[in-house]
Amino acid sequence: MSSNEPVALRLIDREFLIACAPEERDGLLEAAGYLDRKMRELRANAKAPSFERLAVLTAISVAHEFMNLRKQHEGQSQRLSDGLAGLRSKLNAALESEPGKP
Repeated sequence: MSSNEPVALRLIDREFLIACAPEERDGLLEAAGYLDRKMRELRANAKAPSFERLAVLTAISVAHEFMNLRKQHEGQSQRLSDGLAGLRSKLNAALESEPGKP
């Protein structure tokens, strides 16, 4: 069992210490880097927002991206399921019409 270790994350010139399992460290750092970039993008397009307002705007933006990606994924999963059902139906039809089948 691994123990949690503090990881220093930097978001817009502020540092946060967050405890996480060693195996999650790289993913956490990657997520923090993504969040920092999004916050900087929003800050560049906003009129001097406070850190807290910027964090909320970024959270809403990232949640919106996530929801759109989830909808796309669900649509792709449904199309894949439909395609597989169609192939299964064709395969069953081909096997049933096979010559010499009793």
